[in-house]
Order: sequence, then structure tokens, then C-alpha cells
Amino acid sequence: MLYYPVFLNLKNKKAVVIGGGSVAERKAQTLLSCNADVSIISPKITPRLRRLAKEGKIEYIKKSYEDKDIKDAFIVVAATNDRGINEAIYKTAERYGCLLNIVDKPESSNFIVPSVISRGDLTIAISTGGRSPALSKQIRKELQQIYGREYEIFIKTMGKIRGMLLRSVSSEKARRRILTKLAKAQSGMIGLLKKGKKMEFYKEIERIADISIK
Repeated sequence: MLYYPVFLNLKNKKAVVIGGGSVAERKAQTLLSCNADVSIISPKITPRLRRLAKEGKIEYIKKSYEDKDIKDAFIVVAATNDRGINEAIYKTAERYGCLLNIVDKPESSNFIVPSVISRGDLTIAISTGGRSPALSKQIRKELQQIYGREYEIFIKTMGKIRGMLLRSVSSEKARRRILTKLAKAQSGMIGLLKKGKKMEFYKEIERIADISIK
């Protein structure tokens, strides 16, 4: 395996996106959703990026790329179609030790972005190591049908139960046994949520965990 799977905490980390087109917009929005401090470097940007900058959600620096632009960056995304600029970004990121993704050029990146499914706190990432992004997207679509929005409720409830058990059950082994039982029973409980039977779902949680949810 060439890549090491990892989930990064980007909160308040400096993220620089070079480029102002639709791809840059998509990358910037993803970084923004992870609470990164996003800066865009480009002579031109999309209307959506301009609106985000006007709202103060991102920083827009209207100019062409210079090496100094990524000096203090934690993570850099190069979303340009200029091979010369991409090569310059690659060399500078290597020198500064930045995390770098050059869109559509994994061989010049030190990380790649997987295809992602998000269901609240549940995140599923799919990667083909940069070999076939189209296949990653297809697998994502298939998994989206399996892991619906019901999992958002289920995971949130599991977190609540875990907190309650930490306060009320002193034995780690006992807590783990209850949480494992709940995880194994997820199929039936997800089925209840799919049918809109939330009350039945919570009753089943209480029965298995032997705990009252308030």
C-alpha cells in the first residue's frame, strides 16, 4: 500500500488553494467544511468563491502564484491547469514541508483526496490510490445506497449511549460488551429508522443497553 490512510484535523489550519476555477471552488468548500482557514491565490475566481470571500469565510488574494504564498501553509491544493506553476508549487511545498495535492497529478502530490461519504460523524473514504478516480466515485454511489442518512441518527445515539455508560458503568469490559451488542444489532435498528419508527428504534436501544435514554 503506497498511501497511509489518515483523517486530518484541519481546524484553524492554514489551507492555500492555488487556482480560482470550479475545481478550486470545490476543493475550497471541502476545506472550509473542515474549519480550515482557507486562502485562494488566483487572478480570477468563480462567483461562488467571490461570494465566500465577500462574506469573510475565505481569504482571496487576487494575484498570480508566488513561492512565498505557501510558506506558512499546513496544506496546499494546486488546482491550476498550468504545468509550470504546478511544478513550481511542488518544489516549494517540498522545501517547506507542506502537505500538497496537485489535482489530477498524484505522482507529484504527497497526499491524494479520497472519494468520501459523510453521514454525520460517520465518514467512509474510498481510494484506488489515484489509479481510477472514476471507480472510486462509482463505489461511493453504491455505498451511499447502503449507508443512508439513518446512520447519522444511529451514530449520534451511539455517542450519547457511550457517554452515559462511561458515567454509569465502571467496568470497561461491561461497557465494551454493551456497545458491541449495539453495533452488531445495527442492521435491525437502521431498518426501524428507514421505516420512520424512531420510538421503536430508541426502545430497542434501551432494551439492548439496559439504559434509559432521556
